Amino acid sequence: MTEKPEDTPQNPTRRDFIKTTSLAAASFMIVPRFVLGGKGYRAPSDMLNVAGVGAGGKGQSDIANFAKSGKANIAYLCDVDDRQAATTVKNFPKAKYYKDWRELFDKEHKHIDAVSVSTPDHNHAIIAYSAMQLGKGVYVQKPMTHDIWEARLLTEAAKKYKVVTQMGNQGSSNDGTRLLSEWYDADLIGDVHTIYCWTNRPVWPQGIKWPAPQPNIPKELDWNLWQGTAPAKDYVDNLLPFNWRGWWDYGTGALGDMGCHLVEAPFRVLGLQYVKNVQASVGTVYVGEFTEGHFPESCPPSSHITMTFPKTDKTKGDVTMHWMDGGIEPERPDELGANERFGGEEGNGTLFIGTKGKMYASTYSDAPTLLPKSLTADAKAPQKWARVPGGANGHYAQWVEGCLAGYGKTELSSSFDKAGPLTEALLMANLAVRGHSLKGGRIKLEWDNDNMKVTNFDAVNQYIRRNYRDGFVLKG
Repeated sequence: MTEKPEDTPQNPTRRDFIKTTSLAAASFMIVPRFVLGGKGYRAPSDMLNVAGVGAGGKGQSDIANFAKSGKANIAYLCDVDDRQAATTVKNFPKAKYYKDWRELFDKEHKHIDAVSVSTPDHNHAIIAYSAMQLGKGVYVQKPMTHDIWEARLLTEAAKKYKVVTQMGNQGSSNDGTRLLSEWYDADLIGDVHTIYCWTNRPVWPQGIKWPAPQPNIPKELDWNLWQGTAPAKDYVDNLLPFNWRGWWDYGTGALGDMGCHLVEAPFRVLGLQYVKNVQASVGTVYVGEFTEGHFPESCPPSSHITMTFPKTDKTKGDVTMHWMDGGIEPERPDELGANERFGGEEGNGTLFIGTKGKMYASTYSDAPTLLPKSLTADAKAPQKWARVPGGANGHYAQWVEGCLAGYGKTELSSSFDKAGPLTEALLMANLAVRGHSLKGGRIKLEWDNDNMKVTNFDAVNQYIRRNYRDGFVLKG
């Protein structure tokens, strides 16, 4: 579809919105449970009508997990690719299916309570913001947005429209991130000044040339809808359903994929908010003998990014964070035995270095560990944080319960007031990666957080807010 922005549901007038919600309220009646009967029957007022935008891949598991909460009715499904949506459509045969989320919102917004967004990164913000303007709670897969301006917009929109929000970094609901915070507050490792986060991603192609176009678009795919906010290009093979992550027009690279899982714990433990400055060195590829490959459309095959965070009320000074991807890992801590495994899940981890000791964890803040490891079993710290039932699996039910309770009634692990600053910091780190490409080498970017701009290298500011394609313009 090529509707003009003013015709799309993300720009309703206040009069239309009030009229719509009033009609919806007038047409809905809460039926008492004893009238409906049946042991275990849940009244309509206790169920959340969810629309899942993005029904394949991660969307498939997200939607299934909402349903497992027992309080979410999967009422609508939407996906631009019928092949990807097939399993979810089969699993939820009563859900009405759409290809275009704009049509879904236009026709069904009166019957939708909340929206899950599990699309590629470049379409997160426009779908979520449109739902929020309609007063719907939103669950958005990580990273929350593709661009920094979008993250700030969605963070503010959650307060403006008073909707319940959650980002899909499930580890923020794990016990591990809470235990790490309690250890730190109990002064078990002293003042943290340095953090290392590392991942074996990318596990998709990066640092490559844009492929040659293919004339035959699969009949099940609406290529125009899939491109959404991104610049229009000819269809290419092997971009869907996963390899889009390595292209700047659509994805946010290894940082976007794993950063929200690995950097979440430092944000909680130390109360971090925004990046002060950032610099990056990146891996390159060689396309011929002594010929360095340079492909600015694609994320690099590896990177080492250094971020400086300003002092918080939980640190004594600035905090330096090292991000490493593409197989780069930090040096093994001296406190770790020669044959002891470093980290939980192979290839991913977060290491905190304090003035009195060290601690680390794996993906989702799993397997929190003090160093040397012998200290972990006997570690004692007051429990300050309530645990989320089910941990990472309970992350979905927490959002469902929050939506049913209403805005401001419950605290969520990754509501946008938490997820927004985290996402902005990671996207700021990506600016350093792109700045490396533009500059032809490492440069330290100085960040003006209030005005959302780099103050010493203007060339990268073009990536803070993208130019949206006609029909998919996000206005905030």
